[in-house]
Amino acid sequence: MTGPLVPTPDASCRLRPVTTARLDGGLLAERQRVNGEAAVPSGHERLRAAGNLDNLRIAAGEAAGELRGPVFMDSDVYKWLEAAAWEYARAPRPALLEAQRAVTAVVAAAQRADGYLNSMVRERYRDLPWSHEHYCAGHLMQAAVAQSRATGDKALLEVAVRFADHLVATFGPGRTEDVDGHPVVEMGLVELYRETGRAGYLELARWFVQARGHGLIEKHGHEPTYFSDRVPVRDQRTVEGHAVRAVYLTAGAADVALETGDDALLQALRRQFAHMLATKTYLTGGLGSRWEGESFGDPYELPPDRAYAETCAAVGGIQWAWRMLLATGDAAYADAAERMLLNGFLAGVSLTGTEYFYVNPLQLRAGAHSDENRSPAHGRRGWFNCACCPPNVMRTVASLGAYLATTDADGIQIQMYAPSTIEADGVRLAVETGYPWDGLIRVRVLESPQREWTLSMRVPPWARGAVLQGDDAEPGGYAHVRRTWQAGDVVELRLPMTVRVTTADERVDAVRGCVALERGPLVYAVEHPSADDLTFEAVASAEFRPELLGGVTVIGLTARIGEHRERPWPYAADRPAWSGERAEVEAVPYFAWANRGTGPMRVWLPDGRR
Repeated sequence: MTGPLVPTPDASCRLRPVTTARLDGGLLAERQRVNGEAAVPSGHERLRAAGNLDNLRIAAGEAAGELRGPVFMDSDVYKWLEAAAWEYARAPRPALLEAQRAVTAVVAAAQRADGYLNSMVRERYRDLPWSHEHYCAGHLMQAAVAQSRATGDKALLEVAVRFADHLVATFGPGRTEDVDGHPVVEMGLVELYRETGRAGYLELARWFVQARGHGLIEKHGHEPTYFSDRVPVRDQRTVEGHAVRAVYLTAGAADVALETGDDALLQALRRQFAHMLATKTYLTGGLGSRWEGESFGDPYELPPDRAYAETCAAVGGIQWAWRMLLATGDAAYADAAERMLLNGFLAGVSLTGTEYFYVNPLQLRAGAHSDENRSPAHGRRGWFNCACCPPNVMRTVASLGAYLATTDADGIQIQMYAPSTIEADGVRLAVETGYPWDGLIRVRVLESPQREWTLSMRVPPWARGAVLQGDDAEPGGYAHVRRTWQAGDVVELRLPMTVRVTTADERVDAVRGCVALERGPLVYAVEHPSADDLTFEAVASAEFRPELLGGVTVIGLTARIGEHRERPWPYAADRPAWSGERAEVEAVPYFAWANRGTGPMRVWLPDGRR
């Protein structure tokens, strides 16, 4: 299917998304099936129950009553519409198309004559730092492009074009010079430009990116860091402030750089992404270490138990990484996207597909109290008062096929490994694999033109000892095979799936002296009643268990379980002698935790080998 990101022919891309890719089996295909059969239909009902659709009907004059929910309620409708569109492309169903069209009609009815559309705002653009007017518009644009590409229906696209025309006439140099407090309109405008060819949308997106960091938020009386508005994008050396805002902005800036050939902007984004990976990213790929402001913390401030790591930030991180991959061709961005996707993102949704984590910590203590709506101590929840994450999960899972592979003038690059069918430039490939549980990836050529081209397969940096067609494959880049291909040709890549005992940079104070377990692309977690008191000793085994959690590889480890007594004062001049019974403990993939009930969990274990 054509995906959510389609650069124009003139874009300065090193790589381009494949034209058609489909998941055929395995972990991600099962997540898509559950998403389509359970999550998307339930999301429609949740929007009804929460008042999102009623708000739009009230704005259209078709219903009476009080508006419900936060000011960005419309955005959840648009994210659901995008999810429904990609799901329809994956598995066409008349009922789903009918639901899309019905919701689109509600949206269209709420639009004003001049193109403005927002059910929750009565005084336009009076408080852009908090009103989310452009944010909602950006999600509308993304949904409209998805509906156009996936179904051929242009009704929502017409709504988005009228709104975008209104924004072009209203904002920019010499007009209203102001920016929304929550980026995403930048991505929406660029994709709408790609779909329609209207250059004004790209120009406005570029202006919104360049206008940040010049005091526009401060003039409203707000501190700018939270809004990614303290430093101009071109001058930033890292990401800061509200994590979702920050990565949505950088993803939109990457779109602008792609379409305008702005190498200076691209280099600034490369610098920021590298600093984020080196100092502000959790082992799971999670982004955002502070509950306060849902924000990035200082460098190496990555506490596992207080990790915020919002599910929406994982979505934005994947979107940014994928754009950087297309712009640069650097496999490190695909590595980052895979880590974010299979760990920080997938943890945000239950195996049933209908319950969600807003916050994704790397530790939950025994006796943790669920003191507010987002707390992971609740376990995953069916919806939230601020429901940005659930429909964001839905649209991302529904469009996963778009992240499997890329092309360039030389050939095809396999970026994400899953059983799949990939088509591009007259080539049709079948990928056969048990990844992420098994490291054998077999690519079978089904069709090929009679000319030379290169098949490139990503070799992750953890894959020391990888082998392609009997030869060593260097980790941290691509392994290449170039030839004139025939139908029936097969290439095999073997990635070692040895369990890795991982340590953190000493500057990550919160986990100094601890280790974590990884296998292949997955981070592991221990769910155990005594998780707070476990000390790691050794890896004992790794075994695939088809009956457990939908089928996962479990790591067995030996640990000691501490014996602690209550003390009137938890500090002492001398470290007390530590004792504990040795135990055999199982670790499961982090994404699958809290699917058997919610209890103590930890990714980082004190290292008892010292």
